[in-house]
Amino acid sequence: MSRDLLFEIGVEEIPSGPLYKAIAQIKTVAAKALDDARLGYEEIFVYGAPRRLALVVTGLDERQEDVTLKAKGPAAAAAYDDHGAPTRAAEGFARGKGIAVTDLVIEDTPGGSYVFAVVDRPGQPAIDVLPDLLSGLVTSLDWPKSMCWGSGSARFIRPVRWLVALFGQDVVPVTHAGLTAGRTSVGHRFLSGPVEIPSAGQYLDAMRGAMVVADQEERAHIIRTAIDSAAASRGGTAVVPEKTFAEVVNLVEWPTIGVGHFDDEFLSVPREVVEEAMESHQRYFPVQGPDGALTADFIVVHNGSPERTEAIIAGHERVIRARLADAAFFYREDLAQPLETYVARLGSIVFQEKLGSLGAKIERIEALVRALTVQVDAGADTEAYAIRAAHLAKADLVSHAVIEFTSLQGVMGYHYAIAAGEDPMVAEAVVDHYRPRFAGDVLPRSLAGKLVSVADKLDTIAGIFGIGQAPTGSADPYALRRSAIGIIAMVLDGGLRLSLDDAIAAALRGYADTLQTLDVQATGSAIKEFFTGRLDGVLRDRGHAYDTVQAVLAVSADDPADALARCEALTALRAASDDMADLSVAFTRAKNLAKPQLGIDVDVTLMGVEEARLADALTEAEQSSAQALADGDYMTALGVLARLRGPIDAFFDAVLVMDPDETLRDNRLRLLNRFVALFIAFADFSALAG
Repeated sequence: MSRDLLFEIGVEEIPSGPLYKAIAQIKTVAAKALDDARLGYEEIFVYGAPRRLALVVTGLDERQEDVTLKAKGPAAAAAYDDHGAPTRAAEGFARGKGIAVTDLVIEDTPGGSYVFAVVDRPGQPAIDVLPDLLSGLVTSLDWPKSMCWGSGSARFIRPVRWLVALFGQDVVPVTHAGLTAGRTSVGHRFLSGPVEIPSAGQYLDAMRGAMVVADQEERAHIIRTAIDSAAASRGGTAVVPEKTFAEVVNLVEWPTIGVGHFDDEFLSVPREVVEEAMESHQRYFPVQGPDGALTADFIVVHNGSPERTEAIIAGHERVIRARLADAAFFYREDLAQPLETYVARLGSIVFQEKLGSLGAKIERIEALVRALTVQVDAGADTEAYAIRAAHLAKADLVSHAVIEFTSLQGVMGYHYAIAAGEDPMVAEAVVDHYRPRFAGDVLPRSLAGKLVSVADKLDTIAGIFGIGQAPTGSADPYALRRSAIGIIAMVLDGGLRLSLDDAIAAALRGYADTLQTLDVQATGSAIKEFFTGRLDGVLRDRGHAYDTVQAVLAVSADDPADALARCEALTALRAASDDMADLSVAFTRAKNLAKPQLGIDVDVTLMGVEEARLADALTEAEQSSAQALADGDYMTALGVLARLRGPIDAFFDAVLVMDPDETLRDNRLRLLNRFVALFIAFADFSALAG
């Protein structure tokens, strides 16, 4: 027999982000709690709305499963004396398990004879188990911040105002924060009142009757459909950022859509400013016409009475009119001066207290861009665009618009650069130098943009490492990991060939005057290790085995693009052939025996048949492999190495490397040095697990 279970926690309004996390968390916690309680069920559903978090379990068993527990006790020799009477050890063990000492049994195990307690535990009715189980769910939720209220000590993200717990039609007397669960929930704050839930299976329908769409997926569908319909009614399509949409879904319980309008004159303000004012500040959705340009319409999702939509929209129109008027004023004030004039103000803005001002950072970025353009062999035009963009990159940070709308840094720099007559390539690099901002973000579009982006990010990494504040554990206040991964992404996916060693050294040179006691070598090594760790993770995420990555990075961590190409070739060959597994064993053996200080010059007159055969194979392989490596043809290079399997196996089978004759021994070790050097030019094959 089974019934459905409902447990609703009624609260003051929960913020959108934490609500999503709680929905996922409580499902996992509930599944474990039910499994631990030996209560079977069909499926778990979790519903969340601003004022409630509800768990619904379908087909929950009415009784726990019976279980037989078998516990191992002391050795039989310690449990009974010479006369067979139970000792205190046996009595204590039996008492701890809740059984009579006469019920203990002796069993032989591989470790000897031991006493065991076999305890049958019949399942309890679910209605008796659920109160403590559900109360535990409330306290187990992990919120980013929690609070106390009233005179109690209970904590939750917001004050808990009611509890509903039903097992079928029966109330489960769950207690928490001075409340005892019943069957009475609370409907929409303004449009309804208390609502009786007849049974657990009728929860969603009962809440709809109380003007609450408790199912967040259903709310999302209603909102999405209504937004599209409203935009179409104005001859356009809605601009719906997923982050804003997801937040709106958890801000309303009875979603109603309305369309507002603002003055056309505000459309002269850059689109990003209008969208930022509507989306981030007010959670409105802009509407764009068939030509892709913004219209003066916007869509509002509200939680009020549908009958009062017109009045609600009028209020929103007053709000957006004031906000857009401010934005337009800031924009026009900023345009009164060319972007160049803002650069001088950066000297008064602190970048980091030990690293100087933003003005000093700009000077370092410009110098680093110059060094990077040489490294990547950029043309004269690209170099000029990149240096100019680096000079202007942070200028908009002191503009009125960016101070008001901080997320538009770079974007406003683009518009102000265009307005000031800067080359479009410069303006594009200004906005692109912040990219990529997160994993999967778009990369800078031009080489100039990539160079400024790398310089900006690498300068920050070098400076923060230089003052001893490198990321530790989960602490990364300057987002250095994200910056490093962004640089790696521009190399791997953006076609930017970069030497990390040279780039890091150039970045550290920029701090020669600021950090005069800086240990450049130690700091550079720490930064390189930091980048290598990020590159290791990126390559693994792309499907390469950990040992493949380790083998390649041991010799090619300086050039991420080259490391990726080597990983791809090695991964492909390992999947297609067992040669690499056998060769890695041979390589490891050779590497352990080799003595690099002896060099690689061998005397062929001292060689036997198998030695000479290996030497000839190495001579041929060295020429072919060197050409393949120079061409970046790594599959061919690996094929050359794979063909050495026969000669090296035969060598080890037939030749005593550590011959008592020092002349023969050293000649054979030099031959192994050649073998190791040939392989290590591609990867450290001793890192391969097989």
